[in-house]
Amino acid sequence: MESITIENLTVLLVEPSSTQKKIIEHILRDIGIIHIESVEKGHAALERMVDYKPDLVISSLYLPDITGTELVETMRAEKALEQITFMLISSETSFRMLDPIRQAGTIAILPKPFDKTQLEAALYSTINLIDPKKIEWEDGGIEELKVLVVDDSLTARKHICKVLRGLGFENIIQAENGLIALEAIKNNYFDFIVTDYNMPEMDGKELVEAIRAHSNQAGIPILMVTSEQDNSRLAAVQNAGVSAICDKPFEPGTVRALVERMIHAK
Repeated sequence: MESITIENLTVLLVEPSSTQKKIIEHILRDIGIIHIESVEKGHAALERMVDYKPDLVISSLYLPDITGTELVETMRAEKALEQITFMLISSETSFRMLDPIRQAGTIAILPKPFDKTQLEAALYSTINLIDPKKIEWEDGGIEELKVLVVDDSLTARKHICKVLRGLGFENIIQAENGLIALEAIKNNYFDFIVTDYNMPEMDGKELVEAIRAHSNQAGIPILMVTSEQDNSRLAAVQNAGVSAICDKPFEPGTVRALVERMIHAK
């Protein structure tokens, strides 16, 4: 299959402001995007996606009919749309408002105003997600490595698994929280773990502590992918023994680099 480039990415822009639409379209074309369609409302975007199937949807948070959150959650709930990459452009800074979008597997959240460099980086992240390059592992058989993905959000787990499969991993087991993850660890040998922080029953920090203190796999590499922003809590996770921390939304290339580092260090 021919590799995807910036020039052949297809973009659906959902933006009610004609001024903002012109600004975003201008920057997209300046970067090299040729195929751009625009709509003003979320429902119009959903209808257009059925036939158009863009590589990327770029949306504002506040739309005339629904929010950007409702738009991406509807996309993730529909089989025909769930794999379409989503990017948010918004001046919103509230963690409460943005976290559901982070959990839905957003490729990027850009501020208003944003610069060309930020948008270009997000577009290349989109390409890395759509057309990933598999990890080269000197021992071979990367598809046989067993990975545990722990997150209470189903959409977040799907997104993480999609990224991992793009890197070449096929043997992936999922768990909804730390307690279920510990049961899985008792019955399986894993090569590494990807976990969220904020989860019910047992959170990511408690899971890391339990693995490091009591598990027969105490030395297993653990990557935490989280939207947590409290630096003191993240520092506590580091002290608990996590191997690396990655923000949500994450850049697939960043996850690739962290995973490569972890498996090569095994």
